[in-house]
Amino acid sequence: MDRRGIRSIRRVTVSFLIRDEEERLNRSGVNALQIDAKSSRLYTAGRDSVVRCWDICKYGLEEDPYIHSMEHHTDWVNDIVLCKDGRTMMSASSDTTLKMWDAQRGICLSTLRTHKDYVKVLAYARDVDKVVSGGLDRQIYLWDIATLTNLTATNNTITTSSLVGQKSSIYSLAANPNGSLVISGSTEKTLRVWDPRKLAKITKLKGHSDNIRAIVIKDDGSECLSASSDGTVRLWSIGQQRCIDTFRMHSSGVWTLAVDEDFTKFYSAGRDGCLFVTDIQSQESTLLCCEETSILNLCLNPTDDYHSIWVATSNTHVNKWPTELAPVDSTSHNDDDVDEEEEASPLHCNPVDCIPGGDCIKSFTVLADKRHILTSDLDNKVTLWDVFTASKVQELGNVEVEEEEKKWQKPYYIPNWFSVDVKTGMLMIRLEESEYSSAWVLGDKTGLPDADGDIKVNYGALMLRALFEHWPPANDDSDQSSNAGQLQNRKFFSLREHTPIILAEAGDCGCTLARFLCRDASNAHESKQISSHLPGWMEDIVCRKLLPNHSKTTFLLLPYREEKKPHSSNDTEKLSAQDLIVVSKVADYIQNKLEGNRTVELLCMDQVLDYSVDIRTVKHTIWKGAGDMKLYYRPIEPLTDNNVEQKTTPA
Repeated sequence: MDRRGIRSIRRVTVSFLIRDEEERLNRSGVNALQIDAKSSRLYTAGRDSVVRCWDICKYGLEEDPYIHSMEHHTDWVNDIVLCKDGRTMMSASSDTTLKMWDAQRGICLSTLRTHKDYVKVLAYARDVDKVVSGGLDRQIYLWDIATLTNLTATNNTITTSSLVGQKSSIYSLAANPNGSLVISGSTEKTLRVWDPRKLAKITKLKGHSDNIRAIVIKDDGSECLSASSDGTVRLWSIGQQRCIDTFRMHSSGVWTLAVDEDFTKFYSAGRDGCLFVTDIQSQESTLLCCEETSILNLCLNPTDDYHSIWVATSNTHVNKWPTELAPVDSTSHNDDDVDEEEEASPLHCNPVDCIPGGDCIKSFTVLADKRHILTSDLDNKVTLWDVFTASKVQELGNVEVEEEEKKWQKPYYIPNWFSVDVKTGMLMIRLEESEYSSAWVLGDKTGLPDADGDIKVNYGALMLRALFEHWPPANDDSDQSSNAGQLQNRKFFSLREHTPIILAEAGDCGCTLARFLCRDASNAHESKQISSHLPGWMEDIVCRKLLPNHSKTTFLLLPYREEKKPHSSNDTEKLSAQDLIVVSKVADYIQNKLEGNRTVELLCMDQVLDYSVDIRTVKHTIWKGAGDMKLYYRPIEPLTDNNVEQKTTPA
């Protein structure tokens, strides 16, 4: 089987992001936080697929704390861990990969593709420099950081060990510093305790009634804390294999934990947006603060002797809150004494610092021209975008999306040729083989320069050519087909050169095959990646300049009858035509068949059709039904001798 045959087995999509060249602010929620105390750097792992680095010593000053971004993931970054005293970092993503980074320079060192589904969580055993990873594929892998950082182009063999026996998707992991103990939490509602040195399971700890979202282990491995979506935090004795205490201060799921160095108090937060600090021995809990949305991650700040804690939420900003306690507002929460009516006031009402976030897109509307998109962000600000150029057209402010959409209504119909994803807080446009070819449009309806009504334009083909215009094989005329359906060598538009382009396997968990910037497609490495993964249908468009086939519509032609009597098969004609054919062409066909060459009008659903409208528009805006569309015709002038003479007299 040749290379193209191998590639054709899997379905491949191409996507691109509409974004600024440098995105200095988080554009979506922040899933994870890490602090390097030596360099006073805070790292934020974003749902916008970007890990950012900040100088937290610059807060309170007018200097910009942003240092750099680490961009190579193509989906949410779910977790990060700093290794080797902050020199390197590992990240886990919903794109199914793990990545090793030079944290100081923000450079991706390697990509690990061992997991087969979302990678949700990491744990670091700092004394032995090993990382544990887990995710929705129910797999737990052990990684030696020294080995990963020594990988080269020639020495790129990766070996890993795994802990076998996890039966459910993994959402939490913890490891003690010397790497003798790993604990996993999952939707199984059970903590599994492992000895990673023997790759063996030690025991199971049961007690939670829902998914276990966070775990922390005492350094000596004697105890651990677990937080669950059941709203509780539990303290466990690992040696005795039992639950020691249960804490019930939260009103809903607990998603994240942080613990002090002495394992005497812990910080918990989650779905309810409340951050509590709890003394383990006295079981006294204090409500430190409340965020506007759910809290996703906590990180105690070692740069000020743990007098503050950084809090990440589903919003784009990250707040720093003080951890100082006062004797007031402390309430006891234990198994037997919980007052459901009581509502404690937070000890702190305002954060002491904040890393501001950017605009996060929450919803979108594809406009009727199938080129522009309206989006609304978390602040309900509306923005207009152009898909062809991958750029922002205009910020419209707080306007009604429905009213703006009406301004873009067209008297003709264009089918969808791309899909949109905003899960990262930014616009991602995706082209698939099953959709891209459907949008044939008459040139005078495109709004593109030099596109007149005599040509037909395929939006998907134009987009693919623009995406790969810097790829050398796309500009090699020797591979062009001599087929009559060849794509005209005309350049109607270009994307912004910094646009990220992603080739990935189709499906919700399809792995990323290649990610590159539009301008970098000419580089040797990126060009080789594209050649390896570009599917045949894209290659036909980009390299051979072929066009997809025109879509056809089947319809029935019937004489119009006022009495609505049933038609016989003799007066019903079934036709098939390109769906861009206009009603006037169908009318001409009928007139040439009628006695007297009389002028006719066409109707659909008792509505007289405009001669300039194409039958695709009629089918989708008037017929709107399943099965073959029915078009009715009726003469609009009587039959006369003059009509007959014109019909029979040779030209």
